[in-house]
Amino acid sequence: MNVLVTGGTGMVGSAFQNLETSHNLVLVGSSQYDLRKPSDAAAMIRENCPDAIIHLAARVGGVKGNNNYVADFFSDNVLINTNVLNCAHKFNVPKVVSLLSTCVYPDKVSYPLTEDQIHAGPPHSSNFGYAHAKRMLDVHSRALRKQYGRDYVTVIPNNIYGPNDNYQPDYSHVVPAMIRNIYEAQMQEKPVSFWGSGNCLREFTFSKDIADILLWSVENYSSETPMNIGNPSEVTIKVLAETLLRIMEYAGPVIWDTTQPEGQYRKPSSNQNFINAIDHYGYTSLEIGLRKTVKWFLENYPNIRGFR
Repeated sequence: MNVLVTGGTGMVGSAFQNLETSHNLVLVGSSQYDLRKPSDAAAMIRENCPDAIIHLAARVGGVKGNNNYVADFFSDNVLINTNVLNCAHKFNVPKVVSLLSTCVYPDKVSYPLTEDQIHAGPPHSSNFGYAHAKRMLDVHSRALRKQYGRDYVTVIPNNIYGPNDNYQPDYSHVVPAMIRNIYEAQMQEKPVSFWGSGNCLREFTFSKDIADILLWSVENYSSETPMNIGNPSEVTIKVLAETLLRIMEYAGPVIWDTTQPEGQYRKPSSNQNFINAIDHYGYTSLEIGLRKTVKWFLENYPNIRGFR
């Protein structure tokens, strides 16, 4: 198949470059098409003639970006998602797999997070704009399936990390933010500072695993129900930091700035529906994934998003 990947120059999109597949992968980025514009979304599909689309393109960020630019995160993502799905339908693209986020889940919810709870209450206040935009991507996909019979599905990762992430302070997630903080503390011979207490729990999935599962979903997943696909192993933010400090060989003082926000305490997810469908999947361990991510950072610095 001719599989078009939106957001193809981002972290997950770039991970497709290293996958072995018989499909023809077409990776497109924001420098080629501004998907907030319907004309650009239409041109992207018209010019690439995809048999399937893996839709990753989004305006994303960590706690700071979501807090400071909540309206922009909502409007930009609603426009991107609406244009991609509408144009996919208009040009008769048979399959679209869209990536959501665990932030779509309500703030007050039963754990672990299961797909039937997505619309059971409001999302956490720290990222409600982005979360509602992602929820609408699910609603739009289901609506096109119901009215037109389109095989448009959505899948939900947890915290993704890996090479080619964004290290810009307003947009970075926790792993690139920590790597940058540690590296700059080493270079400037100063204490490294992390946000929050470090007690929050998170799940992390390596970007190459997500790319692999997305390709599997193009061929094997067809349902109106979103599906959790992330690695459900939880670690504290403090353990994450300690692992990165060890990998990067930082031995200086560490400060936890509890005046800064740190988001929800925990949001563990269940990937049981995915495991039932695929039978078994071997996720990359956090240690190995972080080592690969740090190695990529050191080899490519300073030609990295957020430093350029």
